[in-house]
Amino acid sequence: MPQRSSDRQQRNFRKMSAIHWRGVLLGGLFLAAQATTVAAQERELLTLEAALARAGIVDSADEPPENPRLIGPRAEADAARALVDQARLRPNPEIALEAENIAGSGAFSGLQATEYTLSLSQRLELGGKQGARVRAAQAEARVATLSGALSVAQLGRSVRERYVEAVAAAARLELARDIVERNRELARIAGVLVDVGREPPLRSLRAEAALAEALAELEAALAADSTARNALAALWGEATPATDVPSVFPEIEPPATLLASPSALRLQVARAEREAADAAIARERSLGIPDPAISAGIRRFEESRDQAFLVGVSIPLPFRNRNQGNIAAAEARLRAATAREAIARTDFELEVTQARGQFLAAEARVETLAETSLPQAEEALRLVRIGYRNGRFPLIEVLAAAEARDTIREALIQAQEDRGRLAATLIWLGAQ
Repeated sequence: MPQRSSDRQQRNFRKMSAIHWRGVLLGGLFLAAQATTVAAQERELLTLEAALARAGIVDSADEPPENPRLIGPRAEADAARALVDQARLRPNPEIALEAENIAGSGAFSGLQATEYTLSLSQRLELGGKQGARVRAAQAEARVATLSGALSVAQLGRSVRERYVEAVAAAARLELARDIVERNRELARIAGVLVDVGREPPLRSLRAEAALAEALAELEAALAADSTARNALAALWGEATPATDVPSVFPEIEPPATLLASPSALRLQVARAEREAADAAIARERSLGIPDPAISAGIRRFEESRDQAFLVGVSIPLPFRNRNQGNIAAAEARLRAATAREAIARTDFELEVTQARGQFLAAEARVETLAETSLPQAEEALRLVRIGYRNGRFPLIEVLAAAEARDTIREALIQAQEDRGRLAATLIWLGAQ
């Protein structure tokens, strides 16, 4: 009997030591998380408007650094406009100098019988080549300009979506900290109740296990928060984020009217591509018409010192090459562009309908969770906590009520994140 009592005491001592060191470790992790929270609160919070300004989507008082994501589309538009200027230029004249009867035999030996000819020639463009070329270049420039504007709108959508994701990560981090603080308090209360004999030791162990799990979730939430902010800062070329984002979702209002709008950028790009393909057909057909070249010059006869004027004309003979292959290719591209325009219009209307329906559903979920479900869960948890402190409810009831409240808070965060992303999608779809 004395030996069994000694063994039991040793096991209890080891158990209490393990509980003590686990509490020390959990407390250290909680203090580290609290220090991170204080440091984050001291930094300036990044608003959605500031994020859009950093990305170069909206103008700001401070000159933002050039965003690499906007350089390419703008350079493509500049290149297309330069090609319009190039298309307006006519062919250059050509000058030629010829020497005949040089260093032959007999009467043509030496330079006495040499004939020198200096001529100037100019190719004449027929068939409206210049006009067709300019119109095709202008159509391509319009495609490049609209595509650049669509790229800016797409970047704006990405900034809004990633900002909403960063806010959601910050809200989940705040939720994880609240859960840690709550479980820490529950673990303290459970320890007190165990000490006074109102709860078995198992209750204290369960409370500490819940606290350990909450701290692990807090570490995951910290990593997710950092990842979301890094992804947001990458949109304007920063390797690491300089500021934090708030945990309150911004109000992103989608366009009021959107469906079947012909001025939407996506439809404008598809229409411009079809018009550019049509203009390319006229250009290729004009290239099938041969261009004559006229020339004029002067010829000098070295032997007699006489001079004579000469004129000439040359015309290519379109026996085989009438540019028929390029014309057929341009016509095929027009058919493809016409089909893409029809598909773009159909897909656009479908995406608008789906995004607006999903946005309204997410908005309804946010309203229900924020105004009804969450207040009820908060009140239920408050009452259960009061009863637990007074010994009327077991710990498992508190944990169940807290888990229900946390599930609703997570659902609210998800609904707000969905609403923000869908609003960003609707703004992108309505870009003009």
